Amino acid sequence: MSASPVLFIGHGSPMNTLEENRYTRAWREIGLALPRPRAVLVISAHWFFGATAVTAMAKPRTIHDFYGFPQKLFDVDYPAPGMPDLAAEVVEAAKPQWVGLDHDQWGLDHGTWSVLAHIYPDADVPVVQLSINAFKPLEYHVELAARLAPLRDRGVMIIGSGNVVHNLKRVQRDQREAAFDWAERFDDAVADQMSSDPSAILKSVEHPDFSRAVPTPEHFIPLLYVAGLAAAGEGKATAFARGYTMGSISMTCYAAGCEAFASGGAPAPAMLPAGVPPEQTNI
Repeated sequence: MSASPVLFIGHGSPMNTLEENRYTRAWREIGLALPRPRAVLVISAHWFFGATAVTAMAKPRTIHDFYGFPQKLFDVDYPAPGMPDLAAEVVEAAKPQWVGLDHDQWGLDHGTWSVLAHIYPDADVPVVQLSINAFKPLEYHVELAARLAPLRDRGVMIIGSGNVVHNLKRVQRDQREAAFDWAERFDDAVADQMSSDPSAILKSVEHPDFSRAVPTPEHFIPLLYVAGLAAAGEGKATAFARGYTMGSISMTCYAAGCEAFASGGAPAPAMLPAGVPPEQTNI
């Protein structure tokens, strides 16, 4: 049995939950192309706090962790079940690193449900979230990802949800399909690294455009988990959607471990090159 896939989703605005654009269509296509997993483990940019923890409740709540959006978005409920057994497996797999069990504080934030609303719209696949420990260095996250790799052999799909380039202070709201040259350069460099040697993803920190592309780490760190998992498995991750919005946000998405499933008769997810302009996406 092949290991379950690993995905990185450039999730962008929570409005993508409600919109149909080339990114959300790509998320839906990959959900249709891949076999149903036992469960999904998500590392979301939006659970970024001072500990490593995992949701361990049977019924995680839908968290609306934003403001200033239409009421229709606040009305979204993603009632996927949790999986306490998987939470316990994460704790064991991470040892000797400590991972806490969160029974009632968190749930599923929009970094998770805005994406899964397209990949698994029926909310019928169990979902567990892993927090991003804000106090740990970047190396910690790559190493923890490698420890989590055996979960893929137990039917667990692992998804990192963030954005490779995410600089909200530099957004140009009237440039919905544009990218600054530094954003493109950094995104291209990361794409080259992910496709050739994801084990060396931390070389991207040395890129001259890193500080502008990644002024804060929380949206970039989910990529480190996907890089660590790909390095422990296939040795590469392929971009299945690329593009930019508002100058300083990359919507690039990656997949590892999908080739065997696509060749088995299911439709392969559409490859969307960087040069194809997206439909309007709100960030």
